[in-house]
Amino acid sequence: MDDFNQIEVPPSFLALFTSPGGHRLLQPMPTVRARYELCEDLAQLSAEQAASAHFKSGGSERETLARMELALSDAGTGLEPGEVSWVVTRLAEVLGWELPRPAQA
Repeated sequence: MDDFNQIEVPPSFLALFTSPGGHRLLQPMPTVRARYELCEDLAQLSAEQAASAHFKSGGSERETLARMELALSDAGTGLEPGEVSWVVTRLAEVLGWELPRPAQA
């Protein structure tokens, strides 16, 4: 049975579900696609909230993204840490803000 779907999962998201060698997915593609749709929707729906929070706080875009990341990191969201980082990066892209720096190891 073909797994035909018009939604293309970007490489940046696929990387979250790819083996360290980058040769195979660690989850079935329908699962990866469903997680991508959830994360993309979350980034899109959070844009207005983030823009409003940024305006009201008078803080920097980076501070606003950090607060959004903290909120998304709550266990109740059901997001994995890599997904949280991806959503915050995508949120910055949607808003046209400077991309957040990757966490230091």
